[in-house]
Amino acid sequence: MRAALLHAVGDDKLDIRDDFTLTPVGPTDVRVKIRATGVCHSDLSVLSGVLPMPLPVIPGHEGAGEVVEVGDHVTSVRPGDHVIINWTPACGSCPNCIVGQPYLCMTYVMESFSLARFRFGGDTPAFGMAGCGTWAEEIVVPWQGAVKVDPDVPFEVAALIGCGITTGVGAAINTAQVRPGSTVVVIGCGGVGLSVIQGARISGATTILAVDPVAAKHELARKVGATDACTPEGLPEAMGALTGGLGFDYGFEVVGRSATIMSAWQATRRGGDVVVVGAGAMDDTVQLSAFSLLFEGKRLLSSMYGGSDVRRDFPFFARLWKAGKLDLDSMISSRIRLADLNDAVAALRTGEVLRQVVLFD
Repeated sequence: MRAALLHAVGDDKLDIRDDFTLTPVGPTDVRVKIRATGVCHSDLSVLSGVLPMPLPVIPGHEGAGEVVEVGDHVTSVRPGDHVIINWTPACGSCPNCIVGQPYLCMTYVMESFSLARFRFGGDTPAFGMAGCGTWAEEIVVPWQGAVKVDPDVPFEVAALIGCGITTGVGAAINTAQVRPGSTVVVIGCGGVGLSVIQGARISGATTILAVDPVAAKHELARKVGATDACTPEGLPEAMGALTGGLGFDYGFEVVGRSATIMSAWQATRRGGDVVVVGAGAMDDTVQLSAFSLLFEGKRLLSSMYGGSDVRRDFPFFARLWKAGKLDLDSMISSRIRLADLNDAVAALRTGEVLRQVVLFD
């Protein structure tokens, strides 16, 4: 089968080749034929080394497809079912799962660093990003990593629910629990940032400021729910006009940099919530004084995978899309093929695109 392989961090090009095979399906595994997969900034972070992965690795974690084979002990899905890939499968028995935080389960994440499910060039092992590797025609995942979705949900929509929508909308609904009538600022208007905006709109926020250096993204941000938009340089003026200088009730950082985390902190009112959604580098330190942490009364929240239980939230977001509450079509910049991935990665680096979706036959 075909897939796109990263041999080493910093490589200029992905190696798109057609000699991949998969390891056999185990008793609790599911083999999925990928039908659509997104090109996400987290994938770019794997290519650059910001998100460490074992090498060589097939990127891709935001995907959807059709089940073609299941292990003997799998009862949740069967061949022919349409599924969304869950890149953080929950084991159900670790301390995080037991206390209702399945998005923090590390069981299969850690396994993905030692279990190489792909082979190429004969018998050379290759890993899948986050145990997935959806930039391949087929993947094998634990049964918890394949969540059934109604067959009337298009694969490209299901793929976006698999990461960008769940991460962004979930950050607003689950992590921040945005209140009706509140004010929100969202820093970073890529696919996940636009999803945060939609989650804030659905939650009833009455003021939603979209902040992005690419002015071309402002119009789309308004289309999906932002009431106002500006570049980072215009944030202080916008904060003054929209909140009287007090700051926003909720500040979402969707870039993954210490500088933008500080911008979100400064734009959030005393007693407000600052929500970190972007995936940053391990050596990028946020400088906050102990005085500010206490006396400004703000909550600094991490929103990993939108604080979601995907068994509940994947179907929930699909219902929101069916009801016309989530605009996913507008978020797709282009529909491409696997052979176009190198161009897609180059376009992602410029910051000019939102979600590029790879469609498989």
